Amino acid sequence: MKYLITGANGQLGSEWVNHLTKSKKHFVAYSSDSLDITRRSDIQDALKLEKPDVLVNCAAYTSVDRAESDTDQAFLVNETGVRNLFESCSQTRTKLVHFSTDYVFSGSSEDRLRYPKGYPENAETDPINRYGSSKRAGELVLEESAMESDWLLIRVSWLCGSYGSNFVKTMLRISEEKSEVAVVRDQMGSPTYTFDVVEKTIQLVESGQIGIFHISSAGDISWAEFAEEIFKRSRRQTRVNHIPSDEYITVAKRPYFSLLSKEKIEELGLKSLDWQVGLDKLLAQIKTV
Repeated sequence: MKYLITGANGQLGSEWVNHLTKSKKHFVAYSSDSLDITRRSDIQDALKLEKPDVLVNCAAYTSVDRAESDTDQAFLVNETGVRNLFESCSQTRTKLVHFSTDYVFSGSSEDRLRYPKGYPENAETDPINRYGSSKRAGELVLEESAMESDWLLIRVSWLCGSYGSNFVKTMLRISEEKSEVAVVRDQMGSPTYTFDVVEKTIQLVESGQIGIFHISSAGDISWAEFAEEIFKRSRRQTRVNHIPSDEYITVAKRPYFSLLSKEKIEELGLKSLDWQVGLDKLLAQIKTV
């Protein structure tokens, strides 16, 4: 089986390249500069040249705050780009794997009561910012196609890994500069580790699964609690001040509840990784990158 990775220079794409290289799987990787998913002809040329069995799309517009003003570009990449990939893959009968986000849901405090185990895959979507709306638009490209189409849509939350920028690496950097940091206490969810995403997605692909799946870690924590555990497990002395969201102003509104249900994937025998176990593994990886 041959994989083609788009967005291979990003946080998730780099993890795919690392994993496929170590596992000696057949693949080719394109950075966003070398393959622009907003240009359908470029995708078609790459598919014709490489003839992959699976195209894994890691290219995305991910700047949540900037999307509030740069909305057209967010939709160009996250919706039009996905449509280009889907239609091109359909023509060549290439399986498409696409990644989305917990931000397609409203993340309301009421939903936390409604879904104590996290949002299931079929929960009603209602994004509260433009980034989430652009990602939901990309999801609809797949969902509104014939259901027998060969695609996988993987939603993740609080994504972090040893490559690129993310919350874990930001906290580690801050700990070298400051003795304390303010982190919100009322936004709940669970981190998703890039290595876990790649491993589980490959299992889904190789077992012939299609449709929507959620991949994240077991547990339900706040960003402040996550920060405290990062400092504790990395033996940093930085203090975390727990603050409400209304004291941490951002351009784009953030969800209060981001937990994703893992029941569907666990029914296939794929056990969810405990978020603390995953954090230990990530911290060890960061030391070696």
